[in-house]
Amino acid sequence: MKHDDVLGIAAQRRRTTLLLAGLIVALLVTGLVAVGTGAIGISPATVARIIGHQLTGLGDVTWTPPEEAIVWQVRLPRVLLGMLAGSGLAVCGVALQAMVRNVLADPYLLGINSGASSGAAAAILFGAGAGFGQYALSTSAFLGALAASLLVFLIARSGGRVTSMRLLLAGVAVGYALYALTSFLIFASGSAEGSRSVMFWLLGSLGLARWDALLGFGAAVVVATIAGLTVTGRQLDALAVGDETAHTLGISPDRFRMRLLVLVSLCVGVLVSASGSIGFVGLVVPHLARRLVGARHVRVVPVSALLGAILLVAADIVARVLLAPQEIPIGIITALLGAPFLLILIRRLHAQ
Repeated sequence: MKHDDVLGIAAQRRRTTLLLAGLIVALLVTGLVAVGTGAIGISPATVARIIGHQLTGLGDVTWTPPEEAIVWQVRLPRVLLGMLAGSGLAVCGVALQAMVRNVLADPYLLGINSGASSGAAAAILFGAGAGFGQYALSTSAFLGALAASLLVFLIARSGGRVTSMRLLLAGVAVGYALYALTSFLIFASGSAEGSRSVMFWLLGSLGLARWDALLGFGAAVVVATIAGLTVTGRQLDALAVGDETAHTLGISPDRFRMRLLVLVSLCVGVLVSASGSIGFVGLVVPHLARRLVGARHVRVVPVSALLGAILLVAADIVARVLLAPQEIPIGIITALLGAPFLLILIRRLHAQ
């Protein structure tokens, strides 16, 4: 390797490191602002002191018990869920775009969100999963997402090899079918209140965040997904170029796609079951990350995770304050941001 190439690689690593550090700081600031924003405003400094006191037990108590309850029990779990959902959906978008070699792909392309929506609608309208108690909604949505991903894989594999095009078409077909099923469940229930609840959930909300859910399986899945996709960055690079390149490097495209499908399905299913159907994060963020650090996935994945977390937490702030005290479903905010981006992207692709 030439000396200039080595210097170029070292400079790129320094830029990426600085960018990651800046994004971490931006995420912390955005999170503090988000926790302090609401009907009862709390300054970021007070928010930081409350969190520090809860974690370490140190510091003088200069805030009221209601402020502490609002920060620790209500808003902080919500913001952390936004961070998890934003980062998880973003990196799943990165994986999916590499897997199907389509820059317009996002985590919902495989119909996973439609499966989760059908499961949630069944739980809200007909009491499906009532045996799981307070976790009935999350469990039903998660099982629906897993069923959808399995159905997509079986359809894609029925003709032989699991190719990008087969996964793409199977995901679209299953997504439309399950969306129709969800609409049928809403129509068949005859419950106006239940229908409103389902529609709000379908548009996304972080209001269901709870500490017990955050510190358990969901957080572990998101962290494992980010770590796994970062470690397999070289394989993602090869798959994004083409199956021939992957074979040349000793990678089996079919087996690797299968593993990616399972990982993405699990992560998106967990997140959709907790926060509802939030679109466009997995579409927009990977493109922004590639513009900042290039196409190598070992850099794109962590940058996408931080950008996705910042984007969704910021969108949640807008959703809470735009029509306060009424809360707008966060999916509406992300759609308003993502739809113009998608149109610009389609126009650029058409011009090429």
